[in-house]
Amino acid sequence: MQTQFKIDPDNGLIEPASQCRSPNQDARPDGVQPTLVVLHGISLPPGQYGGPEIEALFTNTLDHDAHPYFDEIRGLEVSAHLLVRRDGSLTQFVPFTARAWHAGESCFRGEHRCNDYSIGIELEGEDETAYDDRQYQALAEILQAIFDAYPQITAREIAGHCDIAPERKSDPGPAFDWLRLYDGLIGA
Repeated sequence: MQTQFKIDPDNGLIEPASQCRSPNQDARPDGVQPTLVVLHGISLPPGQYGGPEIEALFTNTLDHDAHPYFDEIRGLEVSAHLLVRRDGSLTQFVPFTARAWHAGESCFRGEHRCNDYSIGIELEGEDETAYDDRQYQALAEILQAIFDAYPQITAREIAGHCDIAPERKSDPGPAFDWLRLYDGLIGA
């Protein structure tokens, strides 16, 4: 599959992407490379798209008085490596060489602490609303760039937040079309 995205594994940056550095990150454990991709869904306020609130949340600058829901997430310090907007545009918050704070208490194939060894990708959306065609296209290309930069990651190492934290999380939700994603990865 041809991809417009390229990753420099030395600095963990993907291009082309807007860079918006999140303070909500730290070092991966010594010697740990990414071996998993976790897909998430996010919209702030819930069900609304296109605003600056996701970036504000990930940079600890969210105005918690701007919407009643924001008071519920006051004090939350989270991030992801990437955000794919509804239009397919890409923002990177944390380099892949660092640990983003996206998975929380989690386990994949018996290995706990998924933040230590995963790449977190947020898709702008919510559980019950179909994701946009442009997001699937961008996501397939981003994943191909990840596979190229980190050959230990394949399509078998892609999970939803719902898969690694099923008691707590439901995203990216039933509206996410996994088959469509996999078809995009094989160029179908």
